[in-house]
Amino acid sequence: MEWTEILNRIADGEDQHTEFKPHFRDRTAVGKAICAFANTEGGLVVLGISDNQEIIGVAEDSEQVQERLTSFLQSGCSAPVSARLGRHEDPNGWVHWLEVPRQRSFEPMRYDGRVWVRRGRSSVEPSPTELQELYNTFGYILTEDRTIGAAAVSDLDEDSFHSYLNALGIDTDRDPQPEADDDLRNRGAAADIGGELQPTLYGLLAFGKVPQSYPQTRSFFIECVAYDGEGRADEVLQTAEAKGRLAEQVERAVGWFSGLAKHETYGGLRRQDRRLLPLPALREALVNAVAHRDYAITGSKIQIEVFTACVEVTSPGSLPNHMTADSVRAGGRARSRNESMANCLLALGFMERRGRGWPVMRRAMLDFNGTEPEIEHDSDSGFVRVRFWLA
Repeated sequence: MEWTEILNRIADGEDQHTEFKPHFRDRTAVGKAICAFANTEGGLVVLGISDNQEIIGVAEDSEQVQERLTSFLQSGCSAPVSARLGRHEDPNGWVHWLEVPRQRSFEPMRYDGRVWVRRGRSSVEPSPTELQELYNTFGYILTEDRTIGAAAVSDLDEDSFHSYLNALGIDTDRDPQPEADDDLRNRGAAADIGGELQPTLYGLLAFGKVPQSYPQTRSFFIECVAYDGEGRADEVLQTAEAKGRLAEQVERAVGWFSGLAKHETYGGLRRQDRRLLPLPALREALVNAVAHRDYAITGSKIQIEVFTACVEVTSPGSLPNHMTADSVRAGGRARSRNESMANCLLALGFMERRGRGWPVMRRAMLDFNGTEPEIEHDSDSGFVRVRFWLA
């Protein structure tokens, strides 16, 4: 970029594609701007310009500034930035600039461990929706058969995997047996990437030792919250995080719910404690949530929220494969977004039969208190919510 064009950009002021900084000593501000431009539409960072668009020059030695900028572009962000450097000696001092193109890589750029994007004249962290769109733009669509590069096959629990095979009727103690790597590969728990066997998302969530310990999987658990009222603005009474493998998440969330207060009823002179909800209905809702949620939405968690009037289970993402709320209520043919996860939970006994979820919940609630569960599907906001009434 020529100096005359830089002068025009200075005269126009900061905008979506232009950022001014007086010097490079504030590495954080410069780093966020570079990262934000790389993640959005590209842009220009100009050093030696005051807040009121005056050329004040960078006081440090020009060669040293160029070296520091070159070094920062190589190692300052989560990946090298292919920006072009320029400089010009104005009567008021040296002006340096960086032309940052939009990056094309496996995932969005990070600075200081966080993703930044350009919004107007500011470099900001994206909202969950913006972050998901950004991942999609970069081509990182996280599905159950996508490998997790930060994990290794040794991060899968062998006993858990063998328990699953035994549930399928496979005797893992009988010879001959396939090689362990072949078993993982054949079952979709791992895949070959660049000559190396890596766990898939399905493999980690179904059989991982610590499934939530990787950047892509940190939000893949059930968040449990109980409120003292009918809405999220009321006081929070209890919270918990049900983490672990898919089956463990369900069991821990149900265990947390079982520990909440129960209704008291009396039969004759004896007090009887009655659960807030029938556990089979709640378990079915949670199993469906972990099996069918959209794992491409990396910033959101499954939620179980307990209010004074109802219990809600919310799953990130829309209904899979063109299903509608009416087709869910009707039961029938199952259409899963995550076939391997659903089949694993079925084999482990967490599902009665594919496509039976809603009839099971409806029957349990009608027998319990005469109410029917409700389903809310918001494809614009990206969630599916099941609501159980407590009375």
